[in-house]
Amino acid sequence: MSPKNVDIKEAIQLFFKNYVNFNGRSTRSEYWWAFLAYYVVYLVLNGIGMATGLAFLALLFSLATFIPFIAVGIRRMHDIGKSGWYLLVPLYNLYLLAQPSDPNPNQYGDPAV
Repeated sequence: MSPKNVDIKEAIQLFFKNYVNFNGRSTRSEYWWAFLAYYVVYLVLNGIGMATGLAFLALLFSLATFIPFIAVGIRRMHDIGKSGWYLLVPLYNLYLLAQPSDPNPNQYGDPAV
């Protein structure tokens, strides 16, 4: 049984629903859709901020999503069977974030199906 791929709407909902959930697993599509949505919103807010002089908008958004991004990153590491501490290893963490999900249950829980 392969892990479930999520669409962008579901990924954003899971991102905010699991705001401070550092346990369990997140699929590769869940992580990268959330990352894409964050980046697009950040760029829009940054553009608005530069045009209107409200540069703090992008900063506030980044601060509001800091903990959820750490949480989804840790759950993503759990999905491939690694500790969340691997997020702190530069460049190697990008390699790990791009790895396919472990289709089997591991010490962090059952795969998302």
